Amino acid sequence: MNKQSQIRKILILLFILLSFTVGGFVFAQEDSVNREYFINLDKATIAKGYTVAAFEDILKLSLAPGILSEDTGVDVWEINESVDMPWNLDRVSKIYQFEFRNKQAYDNQKPFYIQFAYNESSDDYKQVFFYDKNYSAWRPLPTRDYPKEKFVRSLIHLPFARIVVLSNPDVLAIGKASWYAYRGGNFAASPDFPKGSKLRVYNTDNNKFVDVEINDFGPDRNLHPDRVVDLDKVAFKKIASLGAGIINVSIEALEIKPDEKGRILGSPETGAVWEPAITAKSAIVMDEDTSEVLWKKNASSTLPLASLTKLVAVKVFLDTRPSLDEVVAYSIKDEEYNYEYCNKWESARVTLNDGDTLTIEDLLYSALVGSANNAVETLARVSGLDRDDFIQKMNEEVKNWGAVSTKFIEPTGLSPENVSSAQDYAIITREVFTHPIIQKASTMEKYKFTTINTKKAHRIKNTNQIIFTNRYNVIGSKTGYLDEAGYCLMLRAENAGRKIIVVTFGAGSRDTSFAETEDLLRYGFRNL
Repeated sequence: MNKQSQIRKILILLFILLSFTVGGFVFAQEDSVNREYFINLDKATIAKGYTVAAFEDILKLSLAPGILSEDTGVDVWEINESVDMPWNLDRVSKIYQFEFRNKQAYDNQKPFYIQFAYNESSDDYKQVFFYDKNYSAWRPLPTRDYPKEKFVRSLIHLPFARIVVLSNPDVLAIGKASWYAYRGGNFAASPDFPKGSKLRVYNTDNNKFVDVEINDFGPDRNLHPDRVVDLDKVAFKKIASLGAGIINVSIEALEIKPDEKGRILGSPETGAVWEPAITAKSAIVMDEDTSEVLWKKNASSTLPLASLTKLVAVKVFLDTRPSLDEVVAYSIKDEEYNYEYCNKWESARVTLNDGDTLTIEDLLYSALVGSANNAVETLARVSGLDRDDFIQKMNEEVKNWGAVSTKFIEPTGLSPENVSSAQDYAIITREVFTHPIIQKASTMEKYKFTTINTKKAHRIKNTNQIIFTNRYNVIGSKTGYLDEAGYCLMLRAENAGRKIIVVTFGAGSRDTSFAETEDLLRYGFRNL
């Protein structure tokens, strides 16, 4: 053995001995993908308490006295391999995994703090998540964000876990707060957290805080994009003078209630998953500009499409180049076609009497805004085409577009024999919305008109609730429902010049239809 080898061995032995004198053995190593850190904690060390600080203090495990009962090794890994992450959240840290080698040393009834540094600053709400194999999902931990220091602290009660810091781009945690006079207590209004949720609101200028319960919705982010919450006057006074008007705040969630869809800040109660959880029978997300399919479920299955039929009927009618100002007379016989498929009280219709006069524009908007079945039949009658020829034209049109699984036997969607697939209907959507009137009518919240002969006022409300939220730039929509079809919905939206088409067939309820379509829309824009 040469002299250099002997010196190297002596230095390694000294390092090991020094490590043990401070209560444990420490080493860090790297493989081709992940980095590993290890420390051995002896009884004397754990009795005093010890903070395991791994990878340049990025992750700290604060093991206070009493957390561990026996000596144990602690492994920490920096995970650099590919890992599926929640589709609706942003990763702002690396992924780490820790483990106590001696599982009996830890009493999981005694939670301990972890401190976790993150890379990217944002005003979005951040939480530490751990991966739960039981649900194949990432589940959140109680978390407080320290944005100036760029770290979060969480409580955990697991002897091993894979963890990451994720931010929610749909929830604002750092920004402004104002006040209002309402119930006179520790309450707040939030556009992000459901009623009943409890938040700790910090005035970041003086570090004072107040705990509040959410009892109202607001402020409107379209008007106040940096407003986190609005505080009740009583709560506001506990952290600032009323004269301040607007203050800088950050929030910590103490309790988050599920929303009306049973979700926690947009994710299932069982945790955040890598793709939307869609219960609709069939669905598709398509990039309108490239026709790339971004997500699909049973997209080629042929199913009833209900009132989504109406968009094709209106497109065929508009191709006859009518004058929208033309006045036509309504015939009660028009709606009798509808009753071949449903009872009179079941049919969505605009209430008109035989001989009532109105413009073609009124009929078009009644058909698309209010999904009025009788208005569609009147359009078919006044189109200049025989009704059978009109329906045949609908079938020819969609075949020419490439929607080969689609078939219509009547123009309204009341027949369950009107069928299509989600993939076909995405193709249909792209073609139909080349007409500006269809785009305008399908996204209009309300429409009103007066019959010309009787001067009777009619007010029609759009059947798609999503367009009332103002959360998205919706540039096309249509709802549909039949017992045989379930709830169907097409949504077309634009963001930063890119257009997405979402189609869902066969959802179990209207609320589910809206919620799942929104999820798919967000998924699509995040994956363009």
